Amino acid sequence: MSETSRRAGRAERLAKRSAKPVIDPCPPGQAGGAYKPLTEAELNAIYDTTLALLAKLGLGEVPDRLSRDLLKVGAREGGNDRILFPPKLVQDAVDSAAKTFTLHGRDPARSIEVGGNRVHFGTGGAAVQTLDIDTHLYRPSTLADLHDFTRLQDTLANVSWYTRCCVATDVPDNFELNVNTVYALLRNTTKPTATSFTLAEHVAPIVEMLDIAAGGPGAFSERPFMKAHISPIISPLRFGADAVDVVYECIRHNIPMSCITAAQAGATAPATMAGFLAQSLAETLASLVMVHAIQPGFPMVFSNWPLVIDLRTGAFAGGSGETALLNAASAQLSNWLGLPSGVACSMTDAKAIDAQYGVEKGLTSIAAALAGGNLIYESSGMTASLLGVSFEAFVLDDEMHSHTYRALRGIEVNEANLGYDAILDAVLGDGHFLGGQHTFAAMERDYFYPGLANRDEPRTWAQNGARDAWSVANARAREILETHRPEFLTPDQDHAIRQRFNILHA
Repeated sequence: MSETSRRAGRAERLAKRSAKPVIDPCPPGQAGGAYKPLTEAELNAIYDTTLALLAKLGLGEVPDRLSRDLLKVGAREGGNDRILFPPKLVQDAVDSAAKTFTLHGRDPARSIEVGGNRVHFGTGGAAVQTLDIDTHLYRPSTLADLHDFTRLQDTLANVSWYTRCCVATDVPDNFELNVNTVYALLRNTTKPTATSFTLAEHVAPIVEMLDIAAGGPGAFSERPFMKAHISPIISPLRFGADAVDVVYECIRHNIPMSCITAAQAGATAPATMAGFLAQSLAETLASLVMVHAIQPGFPMVFSNWPLVIDLRTGAFAGGSGETALLNAASAQLSNWLGLPSGVACSMTDAKAIDAQYGVEKGLTSIAAALAGGNLIYESSGMTASLLGVSFEAFVLDDEMHSHTYRALRGIEVNEANLGYDAILDAVLGDGHFLGGQHTFAAMERDYFYPGLANRDEPRTWAQNGARDAWSVANARAREILETHRPEFLTPDQDHAIRQRFNILHA
């Protein structure tokens, strides 16, 4: 055989190995819930304390409109201008809540079902700094970065939905920032998306933009492919008026919501984990009761995000073991109540793509997934305690999520997989399992083969340049950004949007 033939044969084998298998061994949406950090008695104790907080302390700073709606469904006035939530009202809200619903993609094939025990990784965050792909140093995030991150993640199978991961700091006007953020999502991806609205009056005009992309007036509300991230509760236990106004507008326009509670242990919530969980659950349930009072059963992701700070310094500790534990417990509590759960994990406090990064991302993401978090936010790309975002991190995290999904998929025990006949054949035959049909079947079905992680022996690794994960991911991110330039708006749609709005990206 000639050297040319040998090279061609090797290239063909490598291409076959790198190709997607007939059966994907680790697709998104695997079942979680095997990890249960809380016992049944502990779940009940936390919930009982939560109900007591809502019934006896309630919520403060309730806007007048919301106060009237809450009183109509069974809330009570308390002292000190607080509104109390009796246990029956809380239970009514839980019972009538949407337990599962669809997060639509503009491409229907990319829609996902939220709820039950299905686990999906996605994005979040509002990073004001980007880890520059050229200098490897942080700089202010820009609108161009947002477009680049959006089209980068569009190629990543394990980002099930996309929320803006950075804030365009070069767009100072809040309305123009909201508009241009949504435009970046529309132009560069057809996955389910999410955004934030600074003020309620921004919602209606942006829905006009969404209607243009959806096909005409009213089309978006018929099949909403973008949800809203809203934080209507300010810890501890009071409402935020501007965010509540946004909630009303989103419900009016049929925009599904993720109502996010993001208390910080030892700062805006108790430092003890049990106390933290009780308060945080009370606050997220208050959001659910709010939605119930406005429109019972409206789709809401129960986004109870426990955040941890280093009590010695006050620094955020997103990659800590406590963060992993608390978010896993939050997912367990939400799922125990039968509510679509959202948690924030796969975060890191590392600034570089280094060992700290890998440890913290892996620890927090696997804990949340094993506990059954339905939507795991902040799980792709985020660095530097959520202050930063990285192109390399996006592609590395995507591969990490495949390993997590493979772990969640578990072990299928059946007669064929137990392999009695295959063991007999190997023992009485060649003495190994290499090349057997049982092995070939498992190779395609049961194993994930990473495209970035290096499994070469040290000498081969050195001969190939001794590249670390950062440099490998850098090359992959560059390749995607150079080649994937989608245009998910038609020329007519793009023109109509630019006629109506001040779009700042060419």
